[in-house]
Amino acid sequence: MKQEVTITVFKKVFQKLFVAAALLLLTAGLPIRLMAQADSTQKEEAPAVEEESALISPALSFISVQKADNTIDLKAALNAKVKGSAIKLPLLKVTFLLVTDTAEKELGFVITDRVGKAVFNVKADALATDKEGKLHFKAVFAGNKAMEPVNEELTIKRARLEITPVKGDSLLTVQVKLIDVGTGTETPVPEIALGIFVKRTFFPLKIGEGTTDENGEVSVEIPQKLPGDAKGNITLLAKLDENELYGNMEAGVTQPWGTPVSDKFQELPRALWSAHPPLWMMITFIILMCTVWGHYLVIIIQLFRLRKEEPEPDSPNVEHLS
Repeated sequence: MKQEVTITVFKKVFQKLFVAAALLLLTAGLPIRLMAQADSTQKEEAPAVEEESALISPALSFISVQKADNTIDLKAALNAKVKGSAIKLPLLKVTFLLVTDTAEKELGFVITDRVGKAVFNVKADALATDKEGKLHFKAVFAGNKAMEPVNEELTIKRARLEITPVKGDSLLTVQVKLIDVGTGTETPVPEIALGIFVKRTFFPLKIGEGTTDENGEVSVEIPQKLPGDAKGNITLLAKLDENELYGNMEAGVTQPWGTPVSDKFQELPRALWSAHPPLWMMITFIILMCTVWGHYLVIIIQLFRLRKEEPEPDSPNVEHLS
C-alpha cells in the first residue's frame, strides 16, 4: 500500500513540473509587458474632440438678360443637395455687384422667392463698361449659421436686340436686329442664331428662328390664328440664349395678330370631358350605385333578423332538445 501511495504522489508531482516547464518554454520568446499604476495626483485631460459643424454647401447659378430698353436683368438661383435630395433655398439674401478694375460697386440685393430664385433689374445709368465694352457682375450669398457662403461672376459685352413687326397683305413677319453697343458705336452682329417666341402663361412658345445677315438682321414669319387675349393681342419675343459673348438677350412687342380668346369664367356645357357630365350618365351611375348598395343593405337587414330569431340558451325548447 505504501509503495502504491508513493507512486501516485510522484506521478502528480511529475505532472505539475511538466506543465510548469511547458509554460516556461512557451512564454520565453514573448515580450513582457509591465503594468504601471496610474498617478492619481495628476489631473486627467479630456481628449480633444473637434466638433465640426456640417454646413450645407449651396450652389448658386447666375445669368444675365439684356433687355431692349437697355436695362439688364440679373437672375440668381440658390439650391443645395441635402442627404441626396436637391432642394430650393427660399428667403435668402443675394447681393449683386458691378465689378470694375478698381472696386466692386454694390447694385442692390434681393430675397429669394419660394423656389430659390432672385431677379434684380439694373438700370442703364448704373452700368459702366470697361475699355472693351464689357460688363462684369457678381452675385454673392454671404452664408449663415447653417450654410457656407458662395458667389458667382459673369462677364458680358453690351449689345441691344430690336424687334419690329411687319404686316403684309397676307403675311405676318417680325424684323429682328442685333447691334453691338459696347464700344459706344452701334455695330451690326452677323451670323448669330435668334429665336422667335410667343409669350404664354408659364413658358414662351417657340414659333420660329433665323440667323442674322451681314447687317445683323433676320426676318421670321409669324403663324396666323395664334390664340391671344380677349382682344386678340399676342406678345412676340426675340431671344438670344446663352451666347458666349453677349449672354442672354430679349426684346418683345405686342400685336393684335392673334385669335381672341375670352378670359371670362364660364360654365362649360355638359360633356364627357367637362366637370359636368351628361344627365344620362348621372342617372345611370345613380341607378347602378343604388342597386349595389341596396344588396348590401338587404344582407345587413337579414343578418339582424337571423340574430333576433336565434333561440336563447335557457329557453324550454333548448332544454327539451338536450
